[in-house]
Amino acid sequence: MSLLLVRDAIIFSSLMIMLSAGLTLTYMTTKVPNFAHGEFATLNIYLNLALVRLLNINPYLGTIPAFMLGGAVALVLYLAVLKPLMNRGANYVILMIATIAYDMILISLINIFADYLNRIHKLITRLFQLKGFDIEIFGQPGLFIIAPVLAFIMITSLYLFLNKTKFGIAMRAAIENPSLAEVVGININLMYAASWFISGGLAGVAGALMPLYMTCNPDIGIRLLISIFAASILGGLSNMYGALIGGAIIGFAEVLGTGYLSTALGPWVVPYRPVIPLIIMMLTLLLAPKGLAGIDWKRFMKKVG
Repeated sequence: MSLLLVRDAIIFSSLMIMLSAGLTLTYMTTKVPNFAHGEFATLNIYLNLALVRLLNINPYLGTIPAFMLGGAVALVLYLAVLKPLMNRGANYVILMIATIAYDMILISLINIFADYLNRIHKLITRLFQLKGFDIEIFGQPGLFIIAPVLAFIMITSLYLFLNKTKFGIAMRAAIENPSLAEVVGININLMYAASWFISGGLAGVAGALMPLYMTCNPDIGIRLLISIFAASILGGLSNMYGALIGGAIIGFAEVLGTGYLSTALGPWVVPYRPVIPLIIMMLTLLLAPKGLAGIDWKRFMKKVG
């Protein structure tokens, strides 16, 4: 097993954990898959490109404004689009289409911003990387250390927030049982808005780190959407913490699977990398529709034993 391949798998898994956790959080609040989630990350890819290349800011410091921008964009989607539609009794399909429409708007804005950076500031905004701006830690790219550490810190903070603070407990109650939460005086709209902001923030941080790992383009959000959904579905769309396991599995499966297949069959396999999460997603929906979190593991182990 190539150590470089394992390193790439760890980095990609860390990004997928943040992205899938955010998607799952939004699904738990509205019960609607958010097809604009990938663009929350892409928008911050270009924000960090501008910060690094124009203002000479360290790319890791760019994760702070990325969290805020990602959260703000997600909040706009909930408050300005989904919430008014839900108040009017819009069904699941209409809400899903609304996220697709919002996704198209964001893609247009991202392309406009990319063209602006290219024509006015002469920056390369298509098929670019920021690996040259990464730092080195113990002889390794800084992202190899910082990405998993940052993912761990953010997910641990989210766990502590949801389980150890009054606001977080109220948010969890609003997500799990909105009717009961409203009866006891919890502001459901505020809790949902906060959860959408956090979701977008997680995607924003992942997006800010992506140019340090992969070649980026305005359409990368759409291409990553398959992997994000696969991770969330594998973990269980109704379980926040299952998404962490799903993100890790999908990340490792994609990188290691593509690496092994390209070695065995040839480099022509690499463009077909999205097939791996698609297969995993299909098998999950067929065999365990509720994901890993929905499996009764005690009963499963007894049957296996």
